[in-house]
Amino acid sequence: MHTHTHSLSLCLNKDISKTLVHWVHVPSNSKVLMLLGQLERMNGEAMMRDVETARQVTAKIFHLIQTQEKSGKEVMSKGSSGMEVILASLEVSRGRRVSVFVSKGGTGILFQILISASKELPPSEELMLQLHSLLAKVGPKDRKFGVKARLSGALNATVNVTKQNLQNTKLLLPCLQVLRVYSTNSVNAISLGKNGVVELMFKIVAPYSKKNTTLLKVALDALGALLKSKTNARRAVDGGHVHVLLALYQDWHHNDARHRHMLIRKGLLVCLRNITNIKLGRKAFIDTDGMRILYNSSTECLPVRTLDPLVNTSSLIMRKCFPKNRLPLPTIKSAFHYQLPHVPAAGPVAQLYSQPPGVDDVVDESDDNEETDADTENDTENEEDDKDQGNDDIETDLNKLHPKNNPGRPFEELRVYERFFLELSEDFQGYNFEPSKSSSTTSSSFSSTRSTRPIIVPTAQALSPKHIQSPLLLGGIATRRVGGGGGGGGSNWGSDCGSEGAEDEAGEGAVLEVPDTALLLPLHDPDLYVEMVKGTRSVPQYAEVAYPDYFGHIAPTFKEPLQERVYGVQRSKIFQDIERLIHPNDIVDKVVYDLDIPRAPSDSLKFNSQFESGNLRKAVQIRKYEYDLVLNSDINSNHYHQWFYFEVSGMRVGTNYRFNIINSEKSNSQFNYGMQVLMYSVQDAISGRPRWVRTGTDICYYKNHFARSSIAAGGQKGKSYYTMTFSTSFSHKDDVCYFAYHYPYTYSTLKMHLSKLEALRTPQIYLRQDVLCQTLGGNSCPLLTITAMPESNSNDYICQFRNRPLIFLSARVHPGETNASWVMKGTLEFLMGTSPLAASLREAYIFKIVPMLNPDGVVNGNHRCSLSGEDLNRQWQNPNPELHPTIYHTKSLLQYLAHIQRAPLVFCDYHGHSRKKNVFMYGCSVKETVWQSNISATSSDLQEDLGYRALPKILSQIAPAFSMASCSFVVERSKESTARVVVWREIGVQRSYTMESTLCGCDQGKYKGLQIGTRELEEMGAQFCVALLRLKRLTGMRNHQHLLDLESDIIGTSPTTYVMEEDEPSFLEAIDYSAESNDEDAEPENEHGGGVQENPNHLDQLSDGETNHRD
Repeated sequence: MHTHTHSLSLCLNKDISKTLVHWVHVPSNSKVLMLLGQLERMNGEAMMRDVETARQVTAKIFHLIQTQEKSGKEVMSKGSSGMEVILASLEVSRGRRVSVFVSKGGTGILFQILISASKELPPSEELMLQLHSLLAKVGPKDRKFGVKARLSGALNATVNVTKQNLQNTKLLLPCLQVLRVYSTNSVNAISLGKNGVVELMFKIVAPYSKKNTTLLKVALDALGALLKSKTNARRAVDGGHVHVLLALYQDWHHNDARHRHMLIRKGLLVCLRNITNIKLGRKAFIDTDGMRILYNSSTECLPVRTLDPLVNTSSLIMRKCFPKNRLPLPTIKSAFHYQLPHVPAAGPVAQLYSQPPGVDDVVDESDDNEETDADTENDTENEEDDKDQGNDDIETDLNKLHPKNNPGRPFEELRVYERFFLELSEDFQGYNFEPSKSSSTTSSSFSSTRSTRPIIVPTAQALSPKHIQSPLLLGGIATRRVGGGGGGGGSNWGSDCGSEGAEDEAGEGAVLEVPDTALLLPLHDPDLYVEMVKGTRSVPQYAEVAYPDYFGHIAPTFKEPLQERVYGVQRSKIFQDIERLIHPNDIVDKVVYDLDIPRAPSDSLKFNSQFESGNLRKAVQIRKYEYDLVLNSDINSNHYHQWFYFEVSGMRVGTNYRFNIINSEKSNSQFNYGMQVLMYSVQDAISGRPRWVRTGTDICYYKNHFARSSIAAGGQKGKSYYTMTFSTSFSHKDDVCYFAYHYPYTYSTLKMHLSKLEALRTPQIYLRQDVLCQTLGGNSCPLLTITAMPESNSNDYICQFRNRPLIFLSARVHPGETNASWVMKGTLEFLMGTSPLAASLREAYIFKIVPMLNPDGVVNGNHRCSLSGEDLNRQWQNPNPELHPTIYHTKSLLQYLAHIQRAPLVFCDYHGHSRKKNVFMYGCSVKETVWQSNISATSSDLQEDLGYRALPKILSQIAPAFSMASCSFVVERSKESTARVVVWREIGVQRSYTMESTLCGCDQGKYKGLQIGTRELEEMGAQFCVALLRLKRLTGMRNHQHLLDLESDIIGTSPTTYVMEEDEPSFLEAIDYSAESNDEDAEPENEHGGGVQENPNHLDQLSDGETNHRD
């Protein structure tokens, strides 16, 4: 090493004269190397004799490195005369001398000198000062600095110098700077802790003073780094230092009035933040009144924007230390029980019912096991679990990437499905093609078993505050004018013509004029809706009808822009939550609505969710105008809380109410990016404005202090729940208002719409409605066939009729994705329309449509599952005919078609997406999946027709809400049992898609910056039809080569990006100062039916990581 360095420095010296360029910086680098050589020669015995020379040499190296930094800064800041510009451009990089020094082994030599010098008693103060000043400069540039220090024994040398010089500020500062670098290595941090350095730092950190602030700042940085180690954090707690840190923080907070020492205050908070990563630390923080101290200091900091880093770190600490509570429920399993015909042993329901009692109880299960320390330590603040995890989910098995077109069941079993395809054998003999309505294709309709229970229909009585709880039970509505209940509660329950009886008592003014929406809503009829409700079966046996479903919804004509996020809104909400702990006497904590225990109404708001698709399990009044709301789990499940739909009455006009839904599960939401909740006012509806409108201010979504045990969470870590909070005020006295996650669309609404569509049929339209099957809950699953009647029963026309390609559409497998039903409504209305485009479309294709794959989930207010407690869009590979009848029979229809060589040209399953904007598609492509993974494939493996891209490309050109950039054609393992992948792989449908519609709004195109409404969703459904017509023209071209040219022209061959997550910009305010981001939620529910972004861990890492500039 010695001769190598020496000869290298000589070589460098010889080169000096070669060029002007070298003249600028090489001499100094070579000087560094020459001095390094001198130091090395002196090392050992010689240095003991000549400390002074060592000191001088070290000082020179330090001077060289420092002057280079200075001259660099000076050159950059001076004017720009010619020479200076040359100097500036020749300055390779400011840290160049340090890098040269490190690369030639300088760090090791310095450590050797440090060890030797420390053996001399007393050590030379001047040499120690130079050495540590130099090490502090070199350390950050040397990646192996910590390891070298530990192996050489330099750690202890520095610690000893520090201990001996606590009063010597001049020497103490560089020693602390070096300790700060040592401590960033977690193994060193533990070793230093054992050596008493944590206690040492607490001797140095001091109350407010204008002196030595640099020293204090460095000491706090070093302490903060040491406390990342759990062992050291425990040491600090045992030493009673949490109290010390809080007292110091208070002292600096009160005295630093002009905020000149924010970094010191921040340093104290970082120490607290790292200590509270362990359970003992959190307990000590609470016991020493840390919540109140940080709450008060933060409140005082709020008006000063530059102090945000202090407020944010304080908020993080308080949220982390806020005691975890279980939800205020007897059990997190659904309030409704449905007994399954049989429970599969390995399924989620068997697990659910085998859980021990008390499973919902929350224990703080984090940390406190000694061994997990050392190198595994991560800063919980920025922890981002495996960055590459997203790609683990991509399918890499080439055999699975090639559609096998194997229907999988013998044709004998499938033959029974022939009856759903009468159009393929229909000969229309004896059919009259005159323009009178035909009877040969009338539907088999729904033999809906009428319920005998009375149905409660909304009446004006519900608008009188006295009788809000008792709407009339009507057997049937005779008039459009529905009467209100009279005084004394003498409403005449259950009478057949209740409206008349009640009207007499009510006197004038209590008549509810049902808005006549028939002109504006051709498919809506309140009387028919009530009839349909009578045939709908629910687990809780609902007998009420919600006003919005009864009156209908007319899309508002005004635009509803995405809501601008107010700076600091989330923080202020979190602080109000923390106040609950600090000022418990201000909290009402009164249960005002509970599905588990019916209660008498009080003087608070009144809630109700006991109607079709309703979901609200419990409401607790927290403050006079603030309520915590708990959603019900999906039936036979203990999670999936997202969909809500409930009624509120008894409100005061002009008062601002705050509502908190406290058991959301996903780690981020479009409520953080401009989405608002929906509200429906009955008073507005009566005044002729029956509509859902976007509402709510101060909306945000963040991790809260409620949690479930890891057993209840399915053995996963992420146990915390999230709060979705919004505030709103009401405009009318004695109103009844409804709130929903998205525009409701019930199963009874679907039945009403289908019945009205039937009435629209002209003689030119072939429409057949079949019942595909009965669901577990006893509801019918409708199947529609739509095409054009043949022009006559001549052979040619019949042949053309039978041979039209099929299009297979489905929707609403996930009940909470109501937008899918609105898109489907747009598709159905277009298909049944009278426009020339609709006629051409019917002549081009036969449409097979299952408009609602999960009627039971929809009826019972589930968010994601059916009554079997399972996500039906994960059952396509092996559906059970008893537990998943709609999937089993829909798949059988497709298998039948594959067997008779009539597989559909296009299969599309309509979904909603809760985390992304716009409308987009997920498809399946071998090539694009291989591109996104690192598997090697031959060109023959990648032979693929680009046709799968045509439909989304056409949509991106004609549908304003559609975004090609959000589409993905990658096949993932976690999606292998979804409709899209199974229909592609097993049925052999190349154009098999999931079409995802946003629940929020658009960030591109005509609707950029607007929230999506039913008008845009229905338009999307219609545009899908228009795109199919264009696809027909494309695929119908005789010249196949021409088609390929045209296709590659409209498609472009660049692969889509593999988008794992919502593509949201970060805010000025960190979106989630989420406590313990290492304890992230990783629910296996995944996101939506098709779609890439479902690796749950990845979701969390992104949603918290992406917007995570907390400090």
